[in-house]
Amino acid sequence: MQIKSREPLEGGRERVTLVPESLDDLWHLQYVLEPGDRVAGDTTRRIQRNDEQMRDTGGEREHMWVAIAVDTIEFHKFANRLRVGGEIVACSREDQLGFHHTLNIEEREELSIDKRFKPDQEARLEEAEASTENPDVAIATVEEGQAFVHTVAQYGTEERATISGPTGKGEYARDRSELFAELGKVLQRMDVDAIILAGPGFTKQDARKYLEKNEPEVADLITMVDTAGVGDRGVHEVLKRGAVADVQQETRIESEAADIDELTKRIAEGAKAAYGPEEVKKAAEYGAIERLLIVDDRLRQERGPDGEWAIDVDDVVRTAEQKGGEVTVFSSEFPPGQQLSNLGGIAALLRYRLE
Repeated sequence: MQIKSREPLEGGRERVTLVPESLDDLWHLQYVLEPGDRVAGDTTRRIQRNDEQMRDTGGEREHMWVAIAVDTIEFHKFANRLRVGGEIVACSREDQLGFHHTLNIEEREELSIDKRFKPDQEARLEEAEASTENPDVAIATVEEGQAFVHTVAQYGTEERATISGPTGKGEYARDRSELFAELGKVLQRMDVDAIILAGPGFTKQDARKYLEKNEPEVADLITMVDTAGVGDRGVHEVLKRGAVADVQQETRIESEAADIDELTKRIAEGAKAAYGPEEVKKAAEYGAIERLLIVDDRLRQERGPDGEWAIDVDDVVRTAEQKGGEVTVFSSEFPPGQQLSNLGGIAALLRYRLE
């Protein structure tokens, strides 16, 4: 979760502008929001024709900014979105005031919340902000005679190094290693989870070969991307292609796979693990959960006696969090999440074994 700004309002209320970055963040928000809050963001709305001379075609969707007085919050019925409904109290089109509207809040969409935040809601926002799951990524762009290193911050990039060296042509052909060596030193000092190595031509391939030989730990983090430029222009191309999001997703999948491997290892050894709704619920109540693992589609399903599970999964998640456990939500679209689904869709790495 990215908290972009906080602004005090009258009556002890506060306006928080934020960007949810994952399904986990949307799940957190359903417990932060409540009826009576004001939520604002960009949306589309179907506008009916008012011109009597024109036939009503059912309306066309228009982009607009709206603020609504919240009366409904729904997460579990919809995939990868939080639906917040209520009366429009402010809008970029005044003729829409007073109508009901539903904001479909998805990952990476900015919104603002006006409300009097309760202590547990403040804590939940702080937790979501602190535990953002996007891996740290560096973008290194290189061409003959120069290289640039940028880090990817939340919704922006920052130049961290500019490196100059021989062009690699003519009598300087043997000295290109100086440029690659300096690039390797810069990347080695950076605490990142992944590196995108980009640029035009074959220089980036030569740089990677050098790093594989001399900085293997750095080389293991590299993903290659072709770009026409370097520096800010090259970074823009990388971002435009979605390469950073792809790398972050791949890195997260690797982390989820490690959790699944640890879980299956513990299960095979009869060690500190629990899986399946009832067993995990029991572990949560005992305060034994170190890390709760749950597939995202389980957070979207109906609860209670009419649902597939007899337990309320939200209660299990809250109990685990309240007793100091971490929660990881797996995507059902990727192999680690599918493995977890085969184990019942919910499992836990425990602090101690339950008898």
